Amino acid sequence: MSLARPLLVLVIVLAACLLSTRFSEHHGGENADAFNVLYAHVVPAVLVRSQVEGPELRGESETGDEGQAEPDEGVGHGEEHAVEPLLAVTLPGFLQGLGHPDHDHELVATNLQIFQIAAVLLIFVCFSGVPAYLRSGRGDAISRLAAGFCLYIRDEMVVPVMGEKLGRKCLPYFLAVFFFILFCNLMGLVPGSATATASIFVTAGMAATTFVTMIACGLYVQGPVQYWKNLVPPVPAFLWPLLFLVELLGLVIKPFALMIRLFANMTGGHLVVLSFVGLIFFFAGASHSPVAWGIAPVAVGFAVFIMIIEAFVALLQAYIFTQLSIYFVGASLHSEH
Repeated sequence: MSLARPLLVLVIVLAACLLSTRFSEHHGGENADAFNVLYAHVVPAVLVRSQVEGPELRGESETGDEGQAEPDEGVGHGEEHAVEPLLAVTLPGFLQGLGHPDHDHELVATNLQIFQIAAVLLIFVCFSGVPAYLRSGRGDAISRLAAGFCLYIRDEMVVPVMGEKLGRKCLPYFLAVFFFILFCNLMGLVPGSATATASIFVTAGMAATTFVTMIACGLYVQGPVQYWKNLVPPVPAFLWPLLFLVELLGLVIKPFALMIRLFANMTGGHLVVLSFVGLIFFFAGASHSPVAWGIAPVAVGFAVFIMIIEAFVALLQAYIFTQLSIYFVGASLHSEH
């Protein structure tokens, strides 16, 4: 078996973790408690170029005199330094306030983008040998494993719901959704990483793609007029406007459920692990070091147990999101649904 692709997979994951650690804005301060510092790692961290230090941080005054600088008003111990985002785009006036909480007038890059790019690269690397394996039957372990997942998604998930013809047309989208979520979830378990799918903005974007696919496929199969007409079953005329609004609301609720389900499950698992780890620092910081030493093995043991469960949840949530997307898109193809 060639070691080139496994090593390349390892390099991509480690490089993503190193870049995230190197450029992510650090959390916490002198007055921050252990839980707040740990929980901050669930929130996207802004990628920063450098710390912007004022004279009081360099130990010199604006006139160049060392050791005589007075702290600026409002700057105290434990407060975070001003930072310069690595990549920032100023938002237009009507969109300001939708950015990062600390940069509400800008669209800034965060560590989540690093792992999203890494997930896409992993898809290309892991599936580069699948076509050759399916044609010839020869390939390494990664090709066999990836091909097995692809065949299962096609034969057991997509085709039974959407049929052979339409299923094959939509298969690339569902494969991309499944493996993108899976790789994002699994990378989130690596120390020093971040879980992109634990951000509601990422899950909202993925749910939006499913929503667009639902509408586009429905319009393509049923026609632009019949699709909207068939949303409402045969009912008395006075009920039709009300049911049409209800069905429109149902179209929005389906992707909304996808968004919340994936976000809540991935975030909840991380919070449980961080809570167990936080107990160690909490008792150690409260001058109860013997208690901290005593609770450490229990807390670490439970954290490892939850991490094992999370490895299973990473696969399960990718499956659930993809399967529900298949059901929702499949339902939009048929007027009776």
